[in-house]
Amino acid sequence: MTNSLCMRLVFLFGFGLAVSPAANWPQWRGPNSNGSTATASGLAEGWSQTENILWRTKLPSWSAATPAIWEQTLFVTSAEEGFLHLGERKGRGGPAAGVPDKIFLLAINRKDGSIKWKHQIDSGNQLFRKQNSASPSPITDGRMVWITTGNGKMVCFTMEGREVWKRDIQADYGKFGLNHGYASTPLLDGNRLYVQVLHGMHTTDPSYVFAVEKSTGKTIWKVERPTDAKSESPDNYSTPQLVMVGGKKQVVISGGDYATGHDPDTGKELWRMGGFNPTNNPANRTIASSLVVGGNVYTTSTRGRPFIGFKPGGSGNITGKNEIWTNNLGSDVPTPTSDGKYIYVLVDNGVLNCLEAETGKVVYQGQRLQLGTYSSSLLLADGKLYATNEEGTTTIVKAGPVFEVVGVAKLDSHTLASPVAVDNQIFLRTDEYLYCIQKK
Repeated sequence: MTNSLCMRLVFLFGFGLAVSPAANWPQWRGPNSNGSTATASGLAEGWSQTENILWRTKLPSWSAATPAIWEQTLFVTSAEEGFLHLGERKGRGGPAAGVPDKIFLLAINRKDGSIKWKHQIDSGNQLFRKQNSASPSPITDGRMVWITTGNGKMVCFTMEGREVWKRDIQADYGKFGLNHGYASTPLLDGNRLYVQVLHGMHTTDPSYVFAVEKSTGKTIWKVERPTDAKSESPDNYSTPQLVMVGGKKQVVISGGDYATGHDPDTGKELWRMGGFNPTNNPANRTIASSLVVGGNVYTTSTRGRPFIGFKPGGSGNITGKNEIWTNNLGSDVPTPTSDGKYIYVLVDNGVLNCLEAETGKVVYQGQRLQLGTYSSSLLLADGKLYATNEEGTTTIVKAGPVFEVVGVAKLDSHTLASPVAVDNQIFLRTDEYLYCIQKK
Protein backbone atom coordinates (compact mmCIF):
# COMPACT_ATOMS: atom_id res chain seq x y z
CA MET A 1 0.00 0.00 0.00
CA THR A 2 1.46 3.35 -1.00
CA ASN A 3 2.05 6.19 1.42
CA SER A 4 -0.41 8.30 -0.57
CA LEU A 5 -3.14 5.66 -0.24
CA CYS A 6 -2.42 5.29 3.46
CA MET A 7 -2.85 9.04 3.90
CA ARG A 8 -6.18 8.97 2.05
CA LEU A 9 -7.46 6.07 4.18
CA VAL A 10 -6.39 7.81 7.37
CA PHE A 11 -8.26 10.90 6.19
CA LEU A 12 -11.42 9.00 5.29
CA PHE A 13 -11.64 6.90 8.41
CA GLY A 14 -9.98 9.32 10.82
CA PHE A 15 -7.52 8.33 13.50
CA GLY A 16 -10.14 6.69 15.69
CA LEU A 17 -10.80 10.25 16.87
CA ALA A 18 -14.23 10.90 15.40
CA VAL A 19 -16.98 10.84 18.00
CA SER A 20 -19.73 9.65 15.67
CA PRO A 21 -20.49 7.90 12.41
CA ALA A 22 -19.47 10.10 9.52
CA ALA A 23 -23.11 10.48 8.45
CA ASN A 24 -23.58 12.97 11.29
CA TRP A 25 -22.02 16.40 11.85
CA PRO A 26 -21.35 16.21 15.58
CA GLN A 27 -19.24 19.29 16.24
CA TRP A 28 -17.39 22.27 14.80
CA ARG A 29 -15.62 21.17 11.57
CA GLY A 30 -17.58 17.94 11.37
CA PRO A 31 -16.88 14.21 11.79
CA ASN A 32 -13.25 14.53 10.68
CA SER A 33 -12.57 17.80 12.56
CA ASN A 34 -11.50 19.41 9.29
CA GLY A 35 -14.67 20.69 7.63
CA SER A 36 -15.15 17.62 5.44
CA THR A 37 -17.40 14.61 5.17
CA ALA A 38 -16.84 11.58 2.98
CA THR A 39 -20.44 10.34 3.09
CA ALA A 40 -22.47 13.26 1.70
CA SER A 41 -23.52 12.89 -1.93
CA GLY A 42 -25.98 14.30 -4.43
CA LEU A 43 -25.61 17.78 -2.98
CA ALA A 44 -27.13 20.80 -4.69
CA GLU A 45 -24.84 22.90 -6.86
CA GLY A 46 -27.08 25.96 -6.72
CA TRP A 47 -30.02 27.40 -4.80
CA SER A 48 -31.95 30.59 -4.12
CA GLN A 49 -34.53 31.75 -1.59
CA THR A 50 -36.98 29.26 -3.14
CA GLU A 51 -35.02 26.89 -5.39
CA ASN A 52 -33.76 23.66 -3.78
CA ILE A 53 -34.93 24.76 -0.31
CA LEU A 54 -36.57 21.86 1.52
CA TRP A 55 -37.41 24.06 4.51
CA ARG A 56 -36.24 27.08 6.41
CA THR A 57 -36.76 27.84 10.09
CA LYS A 58 -36.92 31.34 11.52
CA LEU A 59 -34.39 31.81 14.31
CA PRO A 60 -34.73 34.34 17.15
CA SER A 61 -31.64 36.26 16.01
CA TRP A 62 -28.11 35.82 14.66
CA SER A 63 -24.96 33.93 15.57
CA ALA A 64 -21.81 32.76 13.83
CA ALA A 65 -22.16 29.26 15.30
CA THR A 66 -22.34 26.26 12.98
CA PRO A 67 -25.16 23.72 13.55
CA ALA A 68 -24.42 20.28 15.03
CA ILE A 69 -26.40 17.37 13.56
CA TRP A 70 -27.17 13.90 14.84
CA GLU A 71 -29.55 11.77 12.82
CA GLN A 72 -32.84 13.70 12.75
CA THR A 73 -31.95 16.51 15.17
CA LEU A 74 -30.05 19.74 14.57
CA PHE A 75 -28.74 21.95 17.35
CA VAL A 76 -28.15 25.65 16.82
CA THR A 77 -27.49 28.63 19.08
CA SER A 78 -29.09 32.03 18.76
CA ALA A 79 -29.13 35.46 20.30
CA GLU A 80 -32.46 36.79 21.52
CA GLU A 81 -34.91 38.45 19.15
CA GLY A 82 -34.07 42.14 18.92
CA PHE A 83 -30.38 41.74 19.76
CA LEU A 84 -28.07 44.16 17.98
CA HIS A 85 -26.78 43.32 14.53
CA LEU A 86 -23.35 44.05 13.12
CA GLY A 87 -22.63 47.75 12.85
CA GLU A 88 -25.38 48.79 15.26
CA ARG A 89 -23.01 49.39 18.12
CA LYS A 90 -19.33 50.17 18.26
CA GLY A 91 -16.95 49.44 21.08
CA ARG A 92 -16.02 46.42 23.08
CA GLY A 93 -17.91 44.27 25.58
CA GLY A 94 -20.87 44.83 27.84
CA PRO A 95 -24.49 44.29 26.87
CA ALA A 96 -26.10 47.55 25.77
CA ALA A 97 -28.74 48.93 28.11
CA GLY A 98 -32.25 47.89 27.19
CA VAL A 99 -31.11 45.45 24.49
CA PRO A 100 -32.39 41.82 24.62
CA ASP A 101 -29.47 39.79 25.90
CA LYS A 102 -30.52 36.15 26.25
CA ILE A 103 -28.73 33.28 24.50
CA PHE A 104 -30.62 30.17 23.39
CA LEU A 105 -29.93 26.62 22.28
CA LEU A 106 -32.54 25.21 19.89
CA ALA A 107 -33.17 21.61 18.85
CA ILE A 108 -34.70 21.44 15.36
CA ASN A 109 -36.35 18.54 13.56
CA ARG A 110 -34.34 17.71 10.47
CA LYS A 111 -37.37 16.37 8.62
CA ASP A 112 -39.41 19.55 8.52
CA GLY A 113 -37.53 22.29 10.41
CA SER A 114 -39.93 22.36 13.34
CA ILE A 115 -38.49 23.37 16.70
CA LYS A 116 -38.38 20.47 19.15
CA TRP A 117 -37.27 22.58 22.10
CA LYS A 118 -35.60 25.86 22.95
CA HIS A 119 -33.77 26.63 26.20
CA GLN A 120 -32.11 29.76 27.46
CA ILE A 121 -28.50 28.91 28.25
CA ASP A 122 -27.13 32.32 29.24
CA SER A 123 -27.83 36.03 29.50
CA GLY A 124 -25.67 39.12 29.19
CA ASN A 125 -25.07 38.65 25.46
CA GLN A 126 -22.31 40.94 24.18
CA LEU A 127 -21.49 42.28 20.74
CA PHE A 128 -17.86 42.16 19.57
CA ARG A 129 -17.56 43.34 15.97
CA LYS A 130 -18.46 40.19 13.96
CA GLN A 131 -19.44 37.99 16.84
CA ASN A 132 -21.61 37.81 19.92
CA SER A 133 -21.70 35.53 22.95
CA ALA A 134 -23.56 32.86 20.96
CA SER A 135 -20.56 32.22 18.66
CA PRO A 136 -19.28 28.84 20.00
CA SER A 137 -20.90 25.91 18.19
CA PRO A 138 -22.89 23.08 19.80
CA ILE A 139 -21.44 19.58 20.17
CA THR A 140 -23.27 16.25 20.38
CA ASP A 141 -22.55 12.52 20.61
CA GLY A 142 -26.13 11.38 20.00
CA ARG A 143 -26.85 11.00 23.70
CA MET A 144 -26.11 14.48 25.01
CA VAL A 145 -25.44 17.94 23.62
CA TRP A 146 -22.98 20.51 25.00
CA ILE A 147 -22.69 24.22 24.46
CA THR A 148 -20.30 26.91 25.71
CA THR A 149 -21.18 30.58 25.49
CA GLY A 150 -18.90 33.56 25.01
CA ASN A 151 -19.54 34.40 28.67
CA GLY A 152 -18.10 31.07 29.75
CA LYS A 153 -21.26 29.16 30.63
CA MET A 154 -20.92 25.45 29.83
CA VAL A 155 -24.20 23.55 29.69
CA CYS A 156 -25.02 19.90 28.99
CA PHE A 157 -28.47 18.68 27.91
CA THR A 158 -29.94 15.33 26.97
CA MET A 159 -31.15 15.03 23.40
CA GLU A 160 -34.65 15.61 24.73
CA GLY A 161 -33.66 18.92 26.31
CA ARG A 162 -33.24 18.01 29.98
CA GLU A 163 -30.37 19.89 31.62
CA VAL A 164 -27.71 17.52 32.96
CA TRP A 165 -25.10 19.94 34.29
CA LYS A 166 -24.01 23.54 34.07
CA ARG A 167 -20.89 25.42 35.10
CA ASP A 168 -19.31 28.86 34.76
CA ILE A 169 -15.71 28.97 33.49
CA GLN A 170 -15.19 32.61 34.46
CA ALA A 171 -16.49 31.98 37.98
CA ASP A 172 -14.13 29.03 38.29
CA TYR A 173 -10.98 30.40 36.68
CA GLY A 174 -11.30 34.17 36.29
CA LYS A 175 -12.53 36.66 33.72
CA PHE A 176 -11.80 36.25 30.04
CA GLY A 177 -9.45 38.88 28.63
CA LEU A 178 -9.78 38.68 24.86
CA ASN A 179 -10.15 41.84 22.82
CA HIS A 180 -13.13 40.58 20.82
CA GLY A 181 -14.81 38.22 23.25
CA TYR A 182 -14.47 34.50 23.82
CA ALA A 183 -15.49 32.34 20.83
CA SER A 184 -13.64 29.00 21.04
CA THR A 185 -15.68 25.80 20.66
CA PRO A 186 -14.51 22.86 22.83
CA LEU A 187 -13.40 19.60 21.19
CA LEU A 188 -15.16 16.36 22.14
CA ASP A 189 -13.25 13.08 22.10
CA GLY A 190 -14.25 10.01 24.04
CA ASN A 191 -15.34 10.95 27.54
CA ARG A 192 -13.73 14.40 27.47
CA LEU A 193 -14.26 17.91 26.27
CA TYR A 194 -11.04 19.85 25.68
CA VAL A 195 -11.34 23.58 26.29
CA GLN A 196 -8.81 26.32 25.60
CA VAL A 197 -8.82 29.87 26.94
CA LEU A 198 -6.00 31.80 25.28
CA HIS A 199 -6.14 35.48 26.17
CA GLY A 200 -4.00 38.42 27.24
CA MET A 201 -5.15 41.69 25.68
CA HIS A 202 -7.32 42.67 28.65
CA THR A 203 -5.93 40.48 31.43
CA THR A 204 -2.69 39.61 33.16
CA ASP A 205 -4.01 36.15 34.06
CA PRO A 206 -2.29 33.28 32.24
CA SER A 207 -3.85 31.39 29.36
CA TYR A 208 -4.89 27.83 30.12
CA VAL A 209 -6.27 24.55 28.78
CA PHE A 210 -8.46 22.09 30.63
CA ALA A 211 -10.33 18.82 30.10
CA VAL A 212 -13.88 18.25 31.31
CA GLU A 213 -15.64 14.96 31.99
CA LYS A 214 -18.52 15.08 29.54
CA SER A 215 -21.10 13.34 31.75
CA THR A 216 -20.56 15.43 34.90
CA GLY A 217 -18.85 18.67 33.83
CA LYS A 218 -16.05 18.11 36.35
CA THR A 219 -12.53 19.23 35.48
CA ILE A 220 -10.20 16.28 34.87
CA TRP A 221 -7.08 18.43 34.55
CA LYS A 222 -6.15 22.06 33.99
CA VAL A 223 -2.75 23.44 32.93
CA GLU A 224 -1.42 26.90 32.23
CA ARG A 225 -0.39 27.55 28.66
CA PRO A 226 2.40 30.16 28.83
CA THR A 227 3.42 32.51 26.05
CA ASP A 228 5.78 35.45 25.58
CA ALA A 229 3.32 37.04 23.12
CA LYS A 230 2.52 40.67 23.86
CA SER A 231 -0.56 42.91 23.83
CA GLU A 232 -3.29 41.33 21.64
CA SER A 233 -1.10 38.52 20.32
CA PRO A 234 -2.03 36.03 23.10
CA ASP A 235 -5.70 36.19 22.04
CA ASN A 236 -6.96 33.18 20.10
CA TYR A 237 -10.46 32.20 18.94
CA SER A 238 -9.87 28.69 17.55
CA THR A 239 -10.72 25.14 18.62
CA PRO A 240 -8.35 22.38 19.86
CA GLN A 241 -7.47 19.55 17.50
CA LEU A 242 -6.20 15.97 17.89
CA VAL A 243 -3.27 14.34 16.15
CA MET A 244 -1.69 10.89 16.35
CA VAL A 245 1.99 10.89 17.27
CA GLY A 246 3.74 7.55 17.65
CA GLY A 247 0.39 5.77 17.85
CA LYS A 248 -0.90 8.00 20.66
CA LYS A 249 -3.29 10.93 20.63
CA GLN A 250 -2.10 14.42 21.40
CA VAL A 251 -4.16 17.57 21.85
CA VAL A 252 -3.05 20.44 19.60
CA ILE A 253 -3.56 23.98 20.88
CA SER A 254 -2.81 26.90 18.55
CA GLY A 255 -2.56 30.60 19.37
CA GLY A 256 -0.45 33.03 21.34
CA ASP A 257 2.31 32.84 18.68
CA TYR A 258 2.70 29.05 19.16
CA ALA A 259 1.19 25.67 18.48
CA THR A 260 1.60 23.21 21.35
CA GLY A 261 1.00 19.49 21.84
CA HIS A 262 -0.44 18.16 25.09
CA ASP A 263 -0.89 14.79 26.77
CA PRO A 264 -4.67 14.16 26.71
CA ASP A 265 -4.52 12.36 30.08
CA THR A 266 -2.67 15.05 32.03
CA GLY A 267 -2.56 18.19 29.90
CA LYS A 268 1.23 18.28 30.12
CA GLU A 269 2.82 20.25 27.29
CA LEU A 270 4.96 17.88 25.22
CA TRP A 271 6.27 20.15 22.45
CA ARG A 272 6.01 23.70 21.16
CA MET A 273 6.25 25.07 17.62
CA GLY A 274 6.91 28.79 17.13
CA GLY A 275 7.57 31.05 14.19
CA PHE A 276 4.00 32.30 13.83
CA ASN A 277 4.89 35.91 14.63
CA PRO A 278 8.21 36.55 12.90
CA THR A 279 7.92 40.35 13.19
CA ASN A 280 6.83 40.29 16.84
CA ASN A 281 3.59 42.01 15.89
CA PRO A 282 1.67 43.01 19.05
CA ALA A 283 -1.66 42.58 17.20
CA ASN A 284 -1.02 38.97 16.12
CA ARG A 285 -4.36 37.60 17.37
CA THR A 286 -5.33 34.36 15.63
CA ILE A 287 -8.72 32.98 14.62
CA ALA A 288 -8.50 30.01 12.22
CA SER A 289 -8.08 26.57 13.80
CA SER A 290 -5.19 24.26 12.99
CA LEU A 291 -5.72 21.57 10.36
CA VAL A 292 -4.54 17.99 10.86
CA VAL A 293 -3.79 15.91 7.77
CA GLY A 294 -2.41 12.45 8.37
CA GLY A 295 0.18 12.87 11.10
CA ASN A 296 1.01 16.50 10.27
CA VAL A 297 -0.32 19.80 11.57
CA TYR A 298 -0.93 22.91 9.45
CA THR A 299 -1.38 26.18 11.33
CA THR A 300 -2.05 29.61 9.87
CA SER A 301 -1.38 32.88 11.64
CA THR A 302 -2.77 36.40 11.47
CA ARG A 303 -3.86 37.14 7.88
CA GLY A 304 -2.24 33.88 6.82
CA ARG A 305 1.31 35.12 7.25
CA PRO A 306 2.91 32.69 7.85
CA PHE A 307 1.20 29.37 7.16
CA ILE A 308 3.34 26.54 8.59
CA GLY A 309 3.09 22.79 8.07
CA PHE A 310 5.04 20.71 10.59
CA LYS A 311 5.47 17.28 12.08
CA PRO A 312 4.25 17.20 15.69
CA GLY A 313 6.22 15.29 18.27
CA GLY A 314 9.55 15.41 20.01
CA SER A 315 9.92 17.43 23.18
CA GLY A 316 10.43 21.03 24.16
CA ASN A 317 10.75 23.75 21.54
CA ILE A 318 10.73 22.11 18.10
CA THR A 319 10.84 25.40 16.16
CA GLY A 320 13.34 25.14 13.30
CA LYS A 321 13.41 21.33 13.60
CA ASN A 322 10.08 19.92 12.49
CA GLU A 323 8.81 22.29 9.79
CA ILE A 324 7.72 20.67 6.53
CA TRP A 325 7.08 23.93 4.69
CA THR A 326 6.26 27.58 5.32
CA ASN A 327 4.53 30.12 3.09
CA ASN A 328 2.26 33.17 3.27
CA LEU A 329 -0.77 31.59 1.62
CA GLY A 330 -2.84 30.96 4.74
CA SER A 331 -6.10 32.53 5.89
CA ASP A 332 -7.06 34.85 8.72
CA VAL A 333 -10.60 33.88 9.78
CA PRO A 334 -11.74 30.81 7.73
CA THR A 335 -10.20 27.48 8.74
CA PRO A 336 -8.70 25.49 5.81
CA THR A 337 -9.86 22.02 4.80
CA SER A 338 -8.24 19.03 3.10
CA ASP A 339 -9.05 15.88 1.16
CA GLY A 340 -5.86 14.22 2.41
CA LYS A 341 -3.77 15.20 -0.60
CA TYR A 342 -4.56 18.87 -1.11
CA ILE A 343 -5.10 21.67 1.38
CA TYR A 344 -7.71 24.23 0.35
CA VAL A 345 -7.39 27.70 1.84
CA LEU A 346 -10.18 30.24 1.66
CA VAL A 347 -8.79 33.73 2.19
CA ASP A 348 -10.99 36.38 3.77
CA ASN A 349 -10.97 38.55 0.63
CA GLY A 350 -12.54 35.78 -1.45
CA VAL A 351 -9.65 34.03 -3.14
CA LEU A 352 -8.93 30.32 -3.01
CA ASN A 353 -5.52 28.67 -2.74
CA CYS A 354 -4.76 24.98 -3.24
CA LEU A 355 -1.53 23.43 -1.91
CA GLU A 356 -0.05 19.95 -1.83
CA ALA A 357 -0.17 18.90 1.82
CA GLU A 358 3.07 16.94 1.83
CA THR A 359 5.22 19.45 -0.02
CA GLY A 360 3.48 22.81 0.21
CA LYS A 361 3.72 23.05 -3.58
CA VAL A 362 1.25 25.57 -4.97
CA VAL A 363 -1.31 23.81 -7.14
CA TYR A 364 -3.19 27.05 -7.74
CA GLN A 365 -3.49 30.33 -5.88
CA GLY A 366 -5.41 33.58 -5.94
CA GLN A 367 -8.44 32.15 -7.71
CA ARG A 368 -11.26 34.66 -7.31
CA LEU A 369 -14.63 33.60 -5.92
CA GLN A 370 -17.75 35.77 -5.73
CA LEU A 371 -16.85 39.21 -4.41
CA GLY A 372 -17.31 39.79 -0.71
CA THR A 373 -15.80 39.16 2.70
CA TYR A 374 -15.54 35.53 3.82
CA SER A 375 -15.75 34.74 7.54
CA SER A 376 -17.22 31.22 7.37
CA SER A 377 -14.98 28.22 6.80
CA LEU A 378 -14.93 25.90 3.80
CA LEU A 379 -17.13 22.83 3.51
CA LEU A 380 -15.65 19.91 1.54
CA ALA A 381 -18.30 17.38 0.54
CA ASP A 382 -19.42 15.37 -2.49
CA GLY A 383 -16.21 16.28 -4.34
CA LYS A 384 -16.92 19.99 -4.03
CA LEU A 385 -15.89 22.99 -1.95
CA TYR A 386 -18.59 25.30 -0.63
CA ALA A 387 -17.46 28.83 0.23
CA THR A 388 -20.03 31.27 1.65
CA ASN A 389 -19.43 34.99 1.99
CA GLU A 390 -21.00 37.40 4.46
CA GLU A 391 -23.61 38.50 1.90
CA GLY A 392 -25.01 34.97 1.77
CA THR A 393 -23.54 33.99 -1.61
CA THR A 394 -21.97 30.53 -1.88
CA THR A 395 -19.45 29.65 -4.59
CA ILE A 396 -19.26 25.92 -5.34
CA VAL A 397 -15.87 24.77 -6.65
CA LYS A 398 -14.78 21.35 -7.85
CA ALA A 399 -12.31 19.78 -5.43
CA GLY A 400 -8.99 18.70 -6.89
CA PRO A 401 -5.98 20.23 -8.62
CA VAL A 402 -7.93 22.18 -11.26
CA PHE A 403 -9.90 25.26 -10.24
CA GLU A 404 -13.41 25.01 -11.66
CA VAL A 405 -16.51 26.83 -10.46
CA VAL A 406 -19.51 24.52 -10.81
CA GLY A 407 -22.19 26.76 -9.33
CA VAL A 408 -23.13 29.93 -7.48
CA ALA A 409 -25.98 30.14 -4.96
CA LYS A 410 -27.41 33.12 -3.11
CA LEU A 411 -29.50 33.69 -0.01
CA ASP A 412 -30.53 37.24 0.81
CA SER A 413 -29.26 37.16 4.38
CA HIS A 414 -26.07 38.07 6.20
CA THR A 415 -24.04 34.91 6.88
CA LEU A 416 -21.15 34.25 9.22
CA ALA A 417 -21.70 30.53 9.95
CA SER A 418 -20.08 27.75 7.92
CA PRO A 419 -22.18 25.43 5.74
CA VAL A 420 -22.38 21.76 6.78
CA ALA A 421 -23.56 18.65 4.93
CA VAL A 422 -25.20 15.37 5.93
CA ASP A 423 -26.35 12.77 3.38
CA ASN A 424 -27.83 14.74 0.44
CA GLN A 425 -28.57 17.91 2.42
CA ILE A 426 -26.68 21.13 3.12
CA PHE A 427 -27.50 23.19 6.19
CA LEU A 428 -26.71 26.87 6.22
CA ARG A 429 -27.46 29.29 8.99
CA THR A 430 -27.96 32.98 8.24
CA ASP A 431 -28.78 35.87 10.55
CA GLU A 432 -32.51 35.12 10.18
CA TYR A 433 -33.01 31.48 9.22
CA LEU A 434 -31.63 27.99 9.29
CA TYR A 435 -31.94 26.54 5.76
CA CYS A 436 -32.12 22.92 4.69
CA ILE A 437 -30.91 22.80 1.08
CA GLN A 438 -31.69 19.70 -0.98
CA LYS A 439 -31.58 19.18 -4.72
CA LYS A 440 -35.07 18.61 -6.11
